[in-house]
Amino acid sequence: MIVDTLKNELNLKNWQVKKVIELIDEGNTIPFIARYRKDVTGSLNDETLRKFDERLRYLRNLEEKKEKVIKRIEELGKLDDDLKSKILAVETLVELEDLYRPYKSKKQTRAEKARQKGLDPLAQIILKQEVRTRIEEIAKKYITDEVKTPEEAIQGAQDIIAEEISDNSDFRKKIRENTFYTGQIETKAKDKDATTEYDIYYNYSENVKRIPPHRILAINRAEKEGVIKVKIACDGDDIIRYLNRHVLKNVSHIPEKIEYNPYTTPIIKKSVEDAYKRLISPAIEREIRNYLTEKAEEKSIDVFAKNLNQLLMESPLVGKTILGWDPAFRTGCKLAIIDETGKVLDTELIYPTAPQNKVNESIRTVRGLIDKYDINVIAIGNGTASRESEEIVAEIIEGTNVEYIIVNEAGASVYSASELADEEFPDFSEGERSAISIARRLQDPLAELVKIDPKSIGVGQYQHDMNQKHLSESLTGVVEKAVNEVGVDLNTASVSLLKYVSGIGNTTAKNIISYREENGSFNSRDELLNVKKLGKKTYEQCAGFIKVDNPENPLDNTTIHPESYDTTLKLLKKLNYSVNDIGSSNLKLDNINMEEVSQELTIGPETLKDIIKELGKPGRDPREDMPQPILRKNVLSIEDLEIDMIMQGTVRNIVDFGAFVDIGVHQDGLVHISQLVADKFVKHPLDIVSVGDIVDVKVLDVDLKRNRINLSMIL
Repeated sequence: MIVDTLKNELNLKNWQVKKVIELIDEGNTIPFIARYRKDVTGSLNDETLRKFDERLRYLRNLEEKKEKVIKRIEELGKLDDDLKSKILAVETLVELEDLYRPYKSKKQTRAEKARQKGLDPLAQIILKQEVRTRIEEIAKKYITDEVKTPEEAIQGAQDIIAEEISDNSDFRKKIRENTFYTGQIETKAKDKDATTEYDIYYNYSENVKRIPPHRILAINRAEKEGVIKVKIACDGDDIIRYLNRHVLKNVSHIPEKIEYNPYTTPIIKKSVEDAYKRLISPAIEREIRNYLTEKAEEKSIDVFAKNLNQLLMESPLVGKTILGWDPAFRTGCKLAIIDETGKVLDTELIYPTAPQNKVNESIRTVRGLIDKYDINVIAIGNGTASRESEEIVAEIIEGTNVEYIIVNEAGASVYSASELADEEFPDFSEGERSAISIARRLQDPLAELVKIDPKSIGVGQYQHDMNQKHLSESLTGVVEKAVNEVGVDLNTASVSLLKYVSGIGNTTAKNIISYREENGSFNSRDELLNVKKLGKKTYEQCAGFIKVDNPENPLDNTTIHPESYDTTLKLLKKLNYSVNDIGSSNLKLDNINMEEVSQELTIGPETLKDIIKELGKPGRDPREDMPQPILRKNVLSIEDLEIDMIMQGTVRNIVDFGAFVDIGVHQDGLVHISQLVADKFVKHPLDIVSVGDIVDVKVLDVDLKRNRINLSMIL
């Protein structure tokens, strides 16, 4: 069943599903399978494999719970072939829960208390609907010390009937579907006169099925903050009629003439209404809201993940000496200069902003640093006092070749106060560390951002309101994908980078650093096998993603996996080349008969393609294709903007309803989803733009009072 489900959901072939399951069960990581087992999987990419892995875990958990449910019901002596077949056929945990509900050990519900008083037989008599006498007379037989009157007995029987109706899996499924497809989410303000950012939801209604994910998360947050009340409204009377039709028996047996038992029908109708209003409706509402939240979180996490991946894969600014500027008012602006390799050359503290306003002194200090270290770029953090700092920087660099850029400093302060920062820069203050981080995240976004909790990087939407475990798992996968796609230099990579490499993890990463510190630079990939607790399986998983600069074997500075070295050497020999020709203009690889060579070398065609591609451009950084950051020399403020002004900017964040673009005025402008493309429907902004894209936009509206800018995209 698992194989068929994965095959259908992910549109795969039977053999692909079986092979991927086998590879995962053997302990192979997703990055390793995606890059080095293409011929085995049919070239499934990282994204598909991660979805596969997640669904495989869910389905295996479902199968395990099915076995436990079957065993439990069997122990109760209530399992028959029909129920077992139904349990084995369910496809979700919700459906399984519906089937198991009648057999679960219950808390002291009203029905359970009634059963303990011996009223279950009375309930079953009423449900059979065959009596021809008043129920009150029958109920007298159930009077005890605990049941004082016939009315108490009937009430207890009604409670039992209501719970049995509520526990019916077919009823639950039907009502859940009915509520989902016809229900309305309604929100009301607790204080309609209060001023909050949620005023749109003070008196709001929308179809459950059609409400967009970002609205669900906004409603959840407003409810959590106590601003609104939320409910799901549907036609309860119609649902009660449906239940009556299926619970009540037509005693006339003539469809055209519907008659019911006059003695039991009123009691059952009360039980039906009680079952729906007290038991089913609240539970279904919770389930649907949980489902909507779960789906909204999945969508939001997916958007966050794609934004994060694009941010991590932004092009590094190489070959530049950068001054990182962490702006502030009272505590002063912290400066840090790093060279082309990221080494810290100097730090400084200046007070150009209020309350000190030592502008001239600060200008002299920074110009002195520019001359001393031949600084190319100033990276200004976008936090408090950023705008004031930008104006001063523009004055400082006037008449020079120095440029500046505003850098998103989200998470820099978190990093600067972390244990990791303390280990990395023990002799620097938190402010200096923050300035270093700002400079380095411009120089190499990936290498610096891996040090920060992905949730703190600031490219998400409602990330603090969702399932943190699911969010962390997803974002960790994104960072892992980016690190392995780019690769790491074994002799310069930090623990923060190494721990995301396929198969390594935090402990092994620290062991690699310790080995490097004790024994000096690595000369080959094979040396990794000397690292404590790094065995052959880990080596297999990580080796292809780790490069060695100027190695003994040139192949160690490529993405070619060591398991393919012999094949690569045979290929080079066949073409009359040696490893010394790798990456040179002498190497001609255009006219290779892939099918013929693949068979001759007994290697898969996809692996052969990757080897040939890498031989031509060894160690190529995939981030080279990404747009370079926009550097500026002049200050622009929101007051300078005019309607219809055409500008160039950088996409900083993407949400369900649009994209936020940095146009250099300290306030990102919003390109609403309706303004991304003029002549066609856009399902999601990610279909059109990515974080880091350089785009042309037109100013549609500027709201100075609310500090908002509306833009349209120019393609």
